[in-house]
Amino acid sequence: MAGIGFRVKTKIERAPESLVEQFAQYPTGNIVDAMGRFGAMEPGVKPVSPGMKFAGSALTVRIRACDNLVIYKALELAQPGDVLVIATSNFQGAATWGDLTSMIAKAKGAAAMVTDGMVRDVDGIRQVGLPVFAHGATPNSPFKDGEGEVNFTVTCGGVTVRPGDIVVGDGDGVVVIPREECDEVVKGVAKVVEKERQTIANIQAGRLIPEWVAKTLAERGCTFVD
Repeated sequence: MAGIGFRVKTKIERAPESLVEQFAQYPTGNIVDAMGRFGAMEPGVKPVSPGMKFAGSALTVRIRACDNLVIYKALELAQPGDVLVIATSNFQGAATWGDLTSMIAKAKGAAAMVTDGMVRDVDGIRQVGLPVFAHGATPNSPFKDGEGEVNFTVTCGGVTVRPGDIVVGDGDGVVVIPREECDEVVKGVAKVVEKERQTIANIQAGRLIPEWVAKTLAERGCTFVD
């Protein structure tokens, strides 16, 4: 009897839409800074087309190499605002997503798809317009036999992702905010943005090098040689 490794959880707790909307207004770099400079997926996970960005609640998928059967069940379960996070263990031998799955996801109202694996039909994906973030593209296609899991904890792009975590992506990459930390992080992001605004104001006023640079160099014992 199948169990761990071939199972689907049909009901999950999603992140509140109001919270997702707050994160949607911030770049991923500011969010990472508010989380102690952690939380971003590995740099290989990038948008397949410039300008793609998103924010949403994670619907997680774990698949075995060269198989995308359970992705279709995930698409069936997808709700508006969901981000399908598909963990492949960085498998690059075949695509797990393409233009047709993008069409289905967009019709379901999904916010995006993120995978540490590969996609195909990139031109078609761009035409669909759904934000798609992946490790790369290959014409090779997958089988549809199973096994896999939907809506259990996964590791994608080196980051742990659980159903209902908030996921944000832009041109710099993808960041994951654990759901129980979202309220604290969104407050922290606001502080990061305000600090950055002050830095910009200083630069525009001609104060190019922050005072903390000299102070930190002195504290660390840096020596200067003419």
